[in-house]
Amino acid sequence: MPHPKITVVGAGNVGASCALWAAARDLGDVVLVDVLDGLAAGKALDLEQAGPIAGFAYPITGSTDYAATAGSDLAIVTAGLARKPGMSRDDLLAKNAAIVSAVVKGLVAASPNVMLIIVSNPVDAMTGLAHKVSGLPASRVVGMAGVLDSARMRTFIAAETGSSAKDVQAFVLGGHGDTMVPLVRHSSVGGVPLTKLLSREKIEKIVERTRNGGAEIVALLGTGSAFYAPAAAAVEMAQAILRDERRVLPCAAYCDKAYGVGGYFVGVPARLGAGGVMDVLEFDLTTDEKAAFDKSAAAVKGLIAQMAKLGY
Repeated sequence: MPHPKITVVGAGNVGASCALWAAARDLGDVVLVDVLDGLAAGKALDLEQAGPIAGFAYPITGSTDYAATAGSDLAIVTAGLARKPGMSRDDLLAKNAAIVSAVVKGLVAASPNVMLIIVSNPVDAMTGLAHKVSGLPASRVVGMAGVLDSARMRTFIAAETGSSAKDVQAFVLGGHGDTMVPLVRHSSVGGVPLTKLLSREKIEKIVERTRNGGAEIVALLGTGSAFYAPAAAAVEMAQAILRDERRVLPCAAYCDKAYGVGGYFVGVPARLGAGGVMDVLEFDLTTDEKAAFDKSAAAVKGLIAQMAKLGY
């Protein structure tokens, strides 16, 4: 039986890290694509030469041509401009809309049945755009956001409680930005509710740090933005889909009746398996949580409206 073919578009820090994580997990053949001549090919060759040391089983290739991606089962789109200090994810809207639109058209032309994981920011809006441009069923298009945001929250909780991050559960919903909704009620350490372990003040600091997790890294780096964790999050989603793991992961999935969103991609718990998004699970939100989620969804809708004015 043939093994899966995974394309990663964008050979920058996020894309190259996605290729590395995918190869390390033996998810299948990896194709790295970038518009810069030699960049994808060089990084792919470097990664492939790590194979004998790390035990990679499948080939890794790089190209500037989407013909090399033909027959891809899944593609991770990381192409786009990265945030700089002082920039919001929304500032990237116009420039990345043009990039993502062109990338998706190239991918679908080469692989009509591909599944798309969008990482480019602002990710909720870019995922909606990818769905519109691709013509694919909504179940085959999903955005990477909540896995990363939840991992950041889990990291901060682990540090504050002195626990292993492996034992921490946390869910972050809503748009991937300042309006994201960390669900404190659904956060725990070893099954013990977070509210039993930390004061309200400490929890509020964790929530705020989670919302600003990306900006904190951007400020520290000075140039560029986070890439190890975003790439790991995207590949976690890819593995769940390609191996039909049916995992429930927070990600930007299409919601119509669910959460009353009304036909947009926004961060929600989604079951990922063969074919992409199998279904969306609904939390029973409190009045305050629902208000916060609605505010976050409204921000995403605002970005979609802005893109429409720009012709996307």
